[in-house]
Amino acid sequence: MNTSNASPSPARWFRVFKRTMSGDSHTRKSSSSSLGEDVLRKSREAFSSGKTRPYAFRVSQLEAIFQMLEEHEMEFVEALEKDMHRPKFETVLSDITTVKNEALYAIRNLEKWMQPKYVQKSMTSFLDDCFVQREPVGVVLIVGGWSFPIQLSLIPLVGAVAAGNCVVLKPSEVSAHAADLLHRLLPTYLDNSCYHLISGGHNELMEVLDHKFDHVYYTGDSTTGRQVTQAATKHLTPVSLVLGGKNPCYVDKSCDLPVAARRIAWARFVNAGQNSLAPEYILCQADVQDALVHELCSCVREFYGSNPHESPHYGRMASAEQYKRVKDLLTCGQVAFGGQTDDGDRYIAPTVLIDVQESDPIMQQEILGPVLPILPVDTLDEAIHFINRKDRPLAVYVYSDNPQVTSEIMCKTSSGSFCSNDSMTQSLCTSLPCGGVGNSGVGIYGGKHSFAAFSHRRACLLRNSAVECVTYLRYPPYTEKQLRLMLWASSLSRRSSWCQIL
Repeated sequence: MNTSNASPSPARWFRVFKRTMSGDSHTRKSSSSSLGEDVLRKSREAFSSGKTRPYAFRVSQLEAIFQMLEEHEMEFVEALEKDMHRPKFETVLSDITTVKNEALYAIRNLEKWMQPKYVQKSMTSFLDDCFVQREPVGVVLIVGGWSFPIQLSLIPLVGAVAAGNCVVLKPSEVSAHAADLLHRLLPTYLDNSCYHLISGGHNELMEVLDHKFDHVYYTGDSTTGRQVTQAATKHLTPVSLVLGGKNPCYVDKSCDLPVAARRIAWARFVNAGQNSLAPEYILCQADVQDALVHELCSCVREFYGSNPHESPHYGRMASAEQYKRVKDLLTCGQVAFGGQTDDGDRYIAPTVLIDVQESDPIMQQEILGPVLPILPVDTLDEAIHFINRKDRPLAVYVYSDNPQVTSEIMCKTSSGSFCSNDSMTQSLCTSLPCGGVGNSGVGIYGGKHSFAAFSHRRACLLRNSAVECVTYLRYPPYTEKQLRLMLWASSLSRRSSWCQIL
C-alpha cells in the first residue's frame, strides 16, 4: 500500500462536511494547520460533553452507518468500478456486507460489551465491588487503506463509534471515487460534531499527526506505518497498525489439489490481487508444482475466460504507481502463465511465476497484485524453516488433508492469523480478531476486538467505609502480628478457598 503518488500540496488538503438544517452538506477549506486544530478542538469539545458515551447514541450512529450502506449500495459499487474496475459481486461481498455485518454485530452485542467485568477478589476486598469498566479513549484518527477502501475505513470506524469515541477519518486518496463518496455521504448520516473527514496524501497525513490524538489507527505500507508510529510517539499516542507482509501458503501433496487451486486462485486474483491477506507465495514439493500450475491455469480460465482482459469479473490496479510497481515484478523468475499487461488500462493478467529465487525483488516486498510465485521445497521442515526466516506475516495458509502437517505449521510458525484448506476466509468471521504481529502490524480489530482496541480498561474499586476492622491493620505503628494478618488477608492462596490457619 503506497501513498507517495498523492498530491503533495498541503495548502488545501482538508475538507470538513457539516449537515445543514435541510440535510445538505457543504465543504469548507483553509490551511491544514488551522483546520486541523479547529477539527480537533470541536472533536474534543464534543467528547468532553459526554455526547458519545450513552448507549443509545452509539447505537444510533451504528445504525446510521448500516443505513448508509443499505441506501447507497449501488453508488459504492459504481465508485469502485471507476476506481479499479471492481465487479459488483466483489464490492458487495467484501466492502459492503463485511461492514454491515460488523455494524450489526456491534449493535447486537454493545450493551453486553459496555457492562463492567467483575474480577476475582482477595480477603482485603471481598466486601468491595472490583471490576473493569471499558471507557472511550477520546478522539481517534483512522487512516483507511486503498485496496478495500470502504471496508478498511468503516470497520475501524464501527469499532471506534461502538467504544464511544469521536473520530477523525481519512479515507485513502488512491481510491479517489470511493473516498469522495465517503466524504459526501458520511456527514449526512453521522453526527457532525463528533465525526469528521479529512483528505490528502502522505504529506498531509504527516502534518495532521503533528496534532495530538488519543489513538491512531493506520492501514497501509510498513514504511509509512513506521513514520506514523514515530509521529505519534511524540505525543505518547497509542497506535494500531495493519501493514500486511509476505503471506506463505504451503501446499501439501496430501491435499485435494483441484480444490486447493480454486481457493488459492480466488484469494490471489480477487480484486486483481490487491489484498494484504492474499497468499503471497506458494511452497510445495517439486512433484506437486507442475500439477498445481496446471490446476491454477484451469481455474483462471474458468473464472475469467481465455482472455481475462475482457472479463467483467476481473479488476485493475488502483493507481498508475501501483501498476508500474507490480509490472516490474514480472521480470522475476519465469512466467508459467499470464504475464500480459496494458499500460493504458492498468491491466495485469492473473500470473503464476516459477523458478523464483528467494533473493528476487518479488520475495522482498508485498506484491498487492495478481502475481503468484511458486517456490519448491523438499520437505515440510524446509518449508517451515523458509517461513520462519522471513518477517512474521499477516497470515499463514496450509492446504493438507493430513492433520499432522497442519498442526506442524500452525505450531511452529507465527502470524497474525492462520487458516487451513482455504485463504482469507478467516477475516469473514466477526468473532475472530484481525491484525498482524511484528512487521505485519500492531494490535487487533474486528467485532468485539475493535471495541476493545478503542477502549480504555479502567480499574474500579468501590469500597465500603464500614470495613475498618480489617483496613486498620495497615496503619502505623507496625507490629509483626499486623504484618502476618495483612499477609494472610492480601495474599492469594494456592487453594480456591479463603479458609487458612493463622
